[in-house]
Amino acid sequence: MELTIVPLTERPELAPALFSRELSFVWPTFMRRSKTGELYFAPDRFARFRDFVLVAFDPSRPDVVLGRAMSAPFRLDPELGREGLPDAGWDEVIRWADEDARLGRETDTISALEILLHPEAAGRGFAARMVGALREHARRLGFRELVAPVRPTSKHLEPDTPIEEYAFRTRQDGLPYDPWLRVHVRAGGGLVRVAPCSMTIVGSLPEWRRWTGLPFDRSGPLTVPQALVPVHVSVQQGHAVYVEPNVWVRHPLG
Repeated sequence: MELTIVPLTERPELAPALFSRELSFVWPTFMRRSKTGELYFAPDRFARFRDFVLVAFDPSRPDVVLGRAMSAPFRLDPELGREGLPDAGWDEVIRWADEDARLGRETDTISALEILLHPEAAGRGFAARMVGALREHARRLGFRELVAPVRPTSKHLEPDTPIEEYAFRTRQDGLPYDPWLRVHVRAGGGLVRVAPCSMTIVGSLPEWRRWTGLPFDRSGPLTVPQALVPVHVSVQQGHAVYVEPNVWVRHPLG
C-alpha cells in the first residue's frame, strides 16, 4: 500500500468520505459525542476549515479515503483573554477557531485537532507521514509553528496514573514512553505541558449506558474502555462527566 497525502482543496469531492463509518468509528462512541466538536465537524461548520484539512488515499484507489488530518487556525491574543495555550486544549481551540471564523478575525496560530487512519492503513508507519504532512501544510500556509493538544494513545491502559506522570515519562533513549507522543517528538515537536481539561463530554446515565454498554449504576469514578482517565458518575444527579487530559506539543516550522 502507498499513501498520497494532499490538501482537501485538491480533492474536494472526497470531503463526504472523510466521515465514512470506517474512519469515524475508529473512535469509541463516547468520543464522538463532544458538543464542542460539532463547532468544527458539523457539515455547516466544517466548510469554513477545508483549507486546513489533509486527505490521504492509496493512488491505486484514489476515491477511498485512508486518512484525514484536521487543523484549525485561531488568534492567540492577550487582548482577547488568550494568554497562551489553554488548559482546555482541544475544546478551547475549537471554540476560539469558531469564534474567529464567525467574526472574520485574522489568525496567527494553527493547531492540529486530529490525525486519523483507516484501520487497513494503521500500523504501517503512516501516522508519522501524516504528522509531517500537516507540519508542511502549516508551513505552506505561512504559520511559524504548529501546536497540538495530543491525545496520548496508550494512556487508556493506565487510567489511574496522573497525566503529569504519564505524559513526561521517557524510555531509556530519552523519547516519550507514549507511542503517539513519540511520533510527534521524532517529527520535531516538543512537549510543552499538560492540558488537564482538554475535552469534556457530558451525558445522562442512559446516554452513557448506550455509548458504552456499562451499567453506570454506582456513583464515583468509573473506568471506561478507551478512556484516558475515569469517568465521574453521579447516580444521584443522573449524569456522568468525562474530562480528558491531553498534552500540548509545539512543532517549530522555521
